[in-house]
Amino acid sequence: MRNERTPSLNLRIVLVAPVLLAVAGCTVGPKAEPPQARVAEAWSQPLPSGLAADPADLSAWWTTFNDPVLTSLIDRAIATNLDLRAATSRVREARAARGLVTADRLPAVEARGSASLRHSSDTSNGGPGGAPGDTNDSYDVGFDATWELDLFGRVRRSVDAADADLAASVESLRDARVVLVAEVARAYVDLRSAQARLDIARQNARVQQQTLDLSAERRRAGLGTDLDVARARAQLETIHAQIPPFETARQQAQHRLDVLLGQLPGTLAAELDAPSPVPSSPDALAVGLPADLLRRRPDIRRAERQLAAAAARVGVATADLYPRFTLSGSFGLESGELGTLFEARSNAWSVGPLSVRWPIFDGGRVRAALRVQEARQELACLAYEAAVLASHQDVADALVAYAQVRTRRDTLARALQADRQAVDLASDLWSRGLTGFLDVLDAQRALFLVQDQLAAADAEAATSLIALYKALGGGWEAPQTAAASP
Repeated sequence: MRNERTPSLNLRIVLVAPVLLAVAGCTVGPKAEPPQARVAEAWSQPLPSGLAADPADLSAWWTTFNDPVLTSLIDRAIATNLDLRAATSRVREARAARGLVTADRLPAVEARGSASLRHSSDTSNGGPGGAPGDTNDSYDVGFDATWELDLFGRVRRSVDAADADLAASVESLRDARVVLVAEVARAYVDLRSAQARLDIARQNARVQQQTLDLSAERRRAGLGTDLDVARARAQLETIHAQIPPFETARQQAQHRLDVLLGQLPGTLAAELDAPSPVPSSPDALAVGLPADLLRRRPDIRRAERQLAAAAARVGVATADLYPRFTLSGSFGLESGELGTLFEARSNAWSVGPLSVRWPIFDGGRVRAALRVQEARQELACLAYEAAVLASHQDVADALVAYAQVRTRRDTLARALQADRQAVDLASDLWSRGLTGFLDVLDAQRALFLVQDQLAAADAEAATSLIALYKALGGGWEAPQTAAASP
């Protein structure tokens, strides 16, 4: 007598056994943990006055300059910059690539269907189950499925690597935003600095023109000499020679802002042609502690995620040393007549085979691939440590530059007061014939030089503060687009 329960029992064995094996499976390879980074407990030198190691909110640091034009330019650059849009596209690419890898965790199911009509000749032996001259129909619809049983974590570690790649691309987007904001601010400071120095040169040229006119009148009156006139004219032309470089710097900074905002050079000319003061640095600023860099700097966060991806790929390569199990099956409807194809008695199914693939000899290819991934993990680990060290250097350099330029600016401000007094005294003595005209020219030359240096120092102070904000990793915490969200 036929045992009707045998197929059901076999089916249970075939289905349950792989599940039990999968539950007992393990994930091979190293854990994705970053190395213990060398982080200083405090900054390498005392903080300048106005800076404090307090918790810092640097999400919109550019607003501390209190310059509405700068704030507007940065907001527009975040929305339109081409490099930032490209970084956003790379995030979408990484998310799509993760979807490809994640799909391997699920069975692959394909629909199939076929229909055939076969007629045997009268002189043949007939087809299977038929006689010469018979005509046979065959109809078949259904689904085929295959599923890799991830017993040793090959697929799981591939998904881990894809997750880490996606997170790294998000950090790259954030790093691009940090760089963009700093570049816009620096170009804006360069523009205002060039305008300020250009204005100083033009003012000094007007003063020197007056000096030249006065020396010419004194020569005609017999109170001066041709040498005085020649010296005054030479100094005037020297000042005129300073104007073209400042004009070049002004226009180039403006063009750089145009491109950073994703526009053609000259688009912002009407908005930015009017001179405006160089943004002044705030009186107080919190910079946090060195340990905050691990949390705040996107390049460090990216290096940590790249290390996690490298560790996961070591696990993928390790899993290739072990057997790979694949289960297949099918379910469908089969009938020799179209009218009975969708009846319950036309059901047909199969489970299996449970196939196993295990590389026995491949010339060392799998182990060589594993060594490649281990080397890449080591490189990622070194890159992470290098990123941490570079962050400390960036902040230390920016702090030194900021402190020294503030000292230099204060010194130049005192020198400016003294030079203005010297010009007034020299002009008064010369008008009374108590000193030579050369003393007047020397005093004016020194005044112009200090005025220009002080304007450059103002810009340098703002630029060094921007570099400090960038080194601290500020500017990416503001809301991102949906595509850029982790």
